[in-house]
Amino acid sequence: MACKKSPCLLSWLLPLLILRLPQADARSFVVDWEQDRFLLDGVPFRYVSGSLHYFRVPRVLWADRLFKMRLSGLNAVQLYVPWNYHEPQPGVYNFNGSRDLLAFLNEAAIANLLVILRPGPYICAEWEMGGLPSWLLRKPKIHLRTSDPDFLAAVDSWLNVLLPKIYPFLYHNGGNIISVQVENEYGSYKACDFSYMRHLAGLFRALLGDEILLFTTDGPEGLRCGSLPGLYATVDFGPADNMTKIFSLLRKYEPRGPLVNSEYYTGWLDYWGYNHSTRSIPSVTIGLENMLKLGASVNMYMFHGGTNFGYWNGADDKGRFLPITTSYDYDAPISEAGDPMPKLFALRNVISKFQEIPLGPLPPPSRKMALGPLTLHLDGGLLTFLDVLCPQGPIRSFLPMTFEAVKQDHGFVLYRTYLSFTVFEPTPFWVPNNGVHDRAYVMVDGVFQGVLERNMKHELFLMGEIGTQLDMLLENMGRLSFGSNHSDFKGLLEPPVLGQTILTQWMMFPLKIDNLVKWWFPLRGQKRKQPTAPSGPIFYSTTFPILGSVGDTFLYLPGWTKGQVWINGFNLGRYWTKQGPQQTLYVPRPLLFPKGGINKITLLELENVPPQPHIQFLDKPILNSTLHRTHTDLLSDAQSAYQPMELSGH
Repeated sequence: MACKKSPCLLSWLLPLLILRLPQADARSFVVDWEQDRFLLDGVPFRYVSGSLHYFRVPRVLWADRLFKMRLSGLNAVQLYVPWNYHEPQPGVYNFNGSRDLLAFLNEAAIANLLVILRPGPYICAEWEMGGLPSWLLRKPKIHLRTSDPDFLAAVDSWLNVLLPKIYPFLYHNGGNIISVQVENEYGSYKACDFSYMRHLAGLFRALLGDEILLFTTDGPEGLRCGSLPGLYATVDFGPADNMTKIFSLLRKYEPRGPLVNSEYYTGWLDYWGYNHSTRSIPSVTIGLENMLKLGASVNMYMFHGGTNFGYWNGADDKGRFLPITTSYDYDAPISEAGDPMPKLFALRNVISKFQEIPLGPLPPPSRKMALGPLTLHLDGGLLTFLDVLCPQGPIRSFLPMTFEAVKQDHGFVLYRTYLSFTVFEPTPFWVPNNGVHDRAYVMVDGVFQGVLERNMKHELFLMGEIGTQLDMLLENMGRLSFGSNHSDFKGLLEPPVLGQTILTQWMMFPLKIDNLVKWWFPLRGQKRKQPTAPSGPIFYSTTFPILGSVGDTFLYLPGWTKGQVWINGFNLGRYWTKQGPQQTLYVPRPLLFPKGGINKITLLELENVPPQPHIQFLDKPILNSTLHRTHTDLLSDAQSAYQPMELSGH
């Protein structure tokens, strides 16, 4: 009996003995306050990181992008978590497919990259509403990013879902997340509500524990309101900024510990109507080398930008409303299509002076494909498909209702009324108080009359008899994502006025255009002769095979004006050929059916169709061709006051 007891006793004692062993193998990422550095598992450590947004890259391409980042010499990847991407409706969560955050964390681990996680709840990122879900605005008086009880209740509910999911991925738990940001650039927000920040800090600690490093990020002007005792303060700035001055300012808020630039800008975002932003290689590499010489940890924003597919782009308010382009190429070291750019190799050379670079060459650029031109065919005007686009029928109201009030988060709402009086002569038609958010395509008895645009085009002249049908297709061009971030309601915020008469008795049709494209097309409107110069919201489409090898490609829409485009039911995003600078839309190879399959492309052109309704697929992008100078010309004086390459704001 005695000989049988020993194994039992040993098996009982073994876990206790393991716990009593010296913790040489314990995983930790901490601040060494005495030596102003990080320690990873007790060893001095500095991260050289790059930003990549999983929500801007198709899931099948995650591994490719992360592998290239690791081969570039990076040892970490920084990423946001957009709340609105994962909780599309209150209490409805989506972590599937390209929204599978945990799968992305696993891919980063396979690529041997540590993770710096920025879960918000606000992220900016030039993303729709800065990552906050638009359904928050169904309570019109809500105060975003404050200790407003309505906002805190929604935040608490969300973080109680998200943070437990990432807890097992924290570094000391065996995962790869070394630090977690609380909020984002809060010092750039007008509220300066320390109660809100303290509430968030307490919630993060309660759900993630005391061991994880929690930090804040702010531009130098935002450190006063954005930093908080107990959260490690970091700063962001670009190559054109004064590094010595900014790091000295950071020391006033974080006297000891490693210097950290959480967003070192390799490029910049693009606005419709402005030129494509670029940042020179020498300026980026010199700035990086100078920071690394100081021993600072650096995250490069962006290292790979990706694409604002669908309706996900955000917008800025810098004197007027500035929606952000579909491309988020960002002039980054890895292009929108995932190709290593000359900037990458220059940065890799700098990094190699300070830490070991993985062996092996970077993969070459992916195969690119050219195709066309292809002729698109008329499917019919948008009004032709209204019963399919809004099968539940309209919502009726005396005064028009916003997108948020009719629970339409993205895309389009059609507003309809009938004239209760006759207008014999061209009469001003307008919406008071800049109440069009963001563009209205106006039709009288189905005939396109023109556009009203937020901050820009305020008036049209209309005629019509009593009973005439007046339609306004309202487009949400992306909610404000940075800075003031006031509640950016969409649709008609005020009732339109014709002459001196306020128009009432409205019908609102929330349109499910993506459903139409995916499930109903090919459909045809009633057989009718195609107009010689079609105008107004109208669908075009065609099908095409790919006879050779499939590759990445770039959709070019010469002569088209503005609209939305889908390939094989996938919403590629907005085009605005007339405005620029972006002239092509990135089409990842996995979206296309190879030889033997038939591909389908659908366009919703909102204004004017070219005489020859052709499209092409190019093997190179065109991101810097602003054809229509209205925005830039009108803002020439104001624009000179902005130096967007030198501003922080993510």
